[in-house]
Amino acid sequence: MILVFGGTTEGRAVVETLDAAGQVYYYSTRGDMQQVKSVYGVRISGDMPAEQMIVFGREHDIRLFVDAAHPFAEQLHRNIAIAAEVLDIPVVRYERIFPPRDPGLVWCDSYADACVRMEKQGIRRLLALSGVQTIPKLKEYWSNNDCWFRVLKRPESGALAVKYGFPPERLVFFDGEKSEEELLQQLQPDAILTKESGVSGYFLEKVCAAQRFNIPVFVVKRPVLPDGFYQVTGPHGLRHRVERLLPAFFPLHSGYTTGSCACAAAKAALLTLLTGEMPDRVSITLPGGEEVELPVCRIEKSGSGVVSTVVKDAGDDPDVTNKQEICAKVTLTAEPGVRFCAGEGVGTVTLPGLGLEIGEPAINPVPRKMMVAETERLLTKYQIQRGIVIEISVPGGKELARRTFNPKLGITGGISIIGTSGVVRPFSSEAFVAAIRKEIQVAKALGCRHIVINSGAKSEKVLKELFPDFLPQAFIHYGNYIEDTLKIAAEEGMEKVTMGIMIGKAVKLAEGHGDTHSRNRVMNVGFISKLAVESGCLPELCDRIRQIKLARELWTLLPSGHPFFALLSQKCEKVCRGFLHDSSVICLLLIPENLPEDIK
Repeated sequence: MILVFGGTTEGRAVVETLDAAGQVYYYSTRGDMQQVKSVYGVRISGDMPAEQMIVFGREHDIRLFVDAAHPFAEQLHRNIAIAAEVLDIPVVRYERIFPPRDPGLVWCDSYADACVRMEKQGIRRLLALSGVQTIPKLKEYWSNNDCWFRVLKRPESGALAVKYGFPPERLVFFDGEKSEEELLQQLQPDAILTKESGVSGYFLEKVCAAQRFNIPVFVVKRPVLPDGFYQVTGPHGLRHRVERLLPAFFPLHSGYTTGSCACAAAKAALLTLLTGEMPDRVSITLPGGEEVELPVCRIEKSGSGVVSTVVKDAGDDPDVTNKQEICAKVTLTAEPGVRFCAGEGVGTVTLPGLGLEIGEPAINPVPRKMMVAETERLLTKYQIQRGIVIEISVPGGKELARRTFNPKLGITGGISIIGTSGVVRPFSSEAFVAAIRKEIQVAKALGCRHIVINSGAKSEKVLKELFPDFLPQAFIHYGNYIEDTLKIAAEEGMEKVTMGIMIGKAVKLAEGHGDTHSRNRVMNVGFISKLAVESGCLPELCDRIRQIKLARELWTLLPSGHPFFALLSQKCEKVCRGFLHDSSVICLLLIPENLPEDIK
């Protein structure tokens, strides 16, 4: 059993992640005001001292704490650490993402330190954006200077301010109507004071507003967490850590892509090359901005470079590269920038249509971007004015590639380094479909009658922009199991389904295949050619369509407004209606984001 301490934005993200397991857990908040929508979380509220946590943990067989409370909830963090030590259970800290500390700001170790610094710098008019609970901590300052506190527009905020002896007329209520810039223009403070509250605490917005008016910013540093907490900064890291600490909680375990492994290996190799240190773990940033940590298997010198190896953990996904070594050799060069090479077991591109130049290593664009970002950060940090070569290799990759579609796609000599989200979702069909059912049931329990299904993270990002008011639980990943997902939606009484689909899956679905996995279905060029004829394509264009290797090439042959794509969507909807029966369905054909604008 898991006990979560939350109430913050991070706490709600924890709920969404844990609900996907379909298992009961406990969710604790200090008060009842926090809005938390959960299906499987049992809500408890009220202060929990360490002794009460220990009693609760023993009575409810708690095996894991998740600390998703505010960074400045120091006493709660200490209580969690004490209780966890007594119960001998681990703690996962769901931490906010914090931007690098800007040296142009005034960083303070405490509120008392901030008061001293402001007095020394002659700050007489202060706008405090640190919250109502910090009023007593700053009493020494506001008793002798002009000070305003911006607080949430709640009755209890005003009551607390009066309790602390602060003049009510000096309160500024945050209601979302007045921007930081308008507030600064109105009050014209000498400085602002804020907490290091991270991205989700709107820290950057406060700082940027002050900097536009050349107003100094005093920042109270976030407290240091107790030792021993496992820190994560997003849902993938949380799930991965929970899977390892409490294996039975999620029915299937996730993993990391070859791209993430290659990125971690490249970062570890460059770090060793620049510092001589050989890390046993490195953190990398996933495409969505989340930081995760991967273990490093070994590091060794190789001529003028360093080779680092990361063993891929694909979780419960039946991936051909699971448990394979992903190696990165990094060497410094006089030429600026990052250059990629294919080592042993990594393929080379020989045909167009893959988004890579012919002759280039089969390292996809997203893993390249990840490696460039991580290595350039290190080069900047250590002030290295040189470029690097990254050579990725996968021992045995040439043999593994024979079990993939790489030869057909014109990738020779090995596997591809792939991954768009950086994370591998488990793909055992029975368990995956069971997970889809649970997700739809969660959406239903939260009142959703219209769900948006999609194949993965990239599609979901686009669709969330189209449906900004939908609950996160309304977006369901179908992977390749379109038929199963639609049938479950019908069984659970969904009134409407919107499906986002990429063209590779669409051409399979339109032909009548509800399972679009490449191990079961390959692209039927003959079927696509028939659609081309039916949509009015001229014979010369139809001949070119018959030569395509990948469905995405259709976007380069036809403008996005061509009748072919409307016909394809109609065929998909017709097939879907056969699975949904009484529910309505709309199919949205998604255009790849990396196409040239003139094609779009």
